[in-house]
Amino acid sequence: MRFVLDASVTLRWLFLDGKAAERAYALKVLDAMKQAEIGALVPATWALEVCNVIARAEARDLLSHAQGEAFVELLRNLDIDADAATSSRALSDTLELARRYRLSAYDASYLELAMRQGLPLATLDEDLRKTAAKAGLRRYASR
Repeated sequence: MRFVLDASVTLRWLFLDGKAAERAYALKVLDAMKQAEIGALVPATWALEVCNVIARAEARDLLSHAQGEAFVELLRNLDIDADAATSSRALSDTLELARRYRLSAYDASYLELAMRQGLPLATLDEDLRKTAAKAGLRRYASR
């Protein structure tokens, strides 16, 4: 089984912040991904989003370098594949979705990928979650 993984879920694994229900959802997604048959697809920009948050948290002493490296190692050990078509769709389908739903280009890239692949979306971003529901996408629900 595969799904599209949003950075909002990924980064909740690192910081374990937010509401209890959001933390629980993120940890269920992580637990499911640790099973060999569960994998995620992400837009090509996902790694840059995650990298940016890690670097900024380290610069602000919210996260040590060792903690950042341990988190990167965790991500490397999960079945996460970057979509090769993200860039080629950015100025067409993704831009259209960003305009139509008033999303950031980053959020629209997750929506575009999930729509194109017909996959559920794992997100904690409220606007993206609502937009995905309007677009007929399912939210990823771990077993």
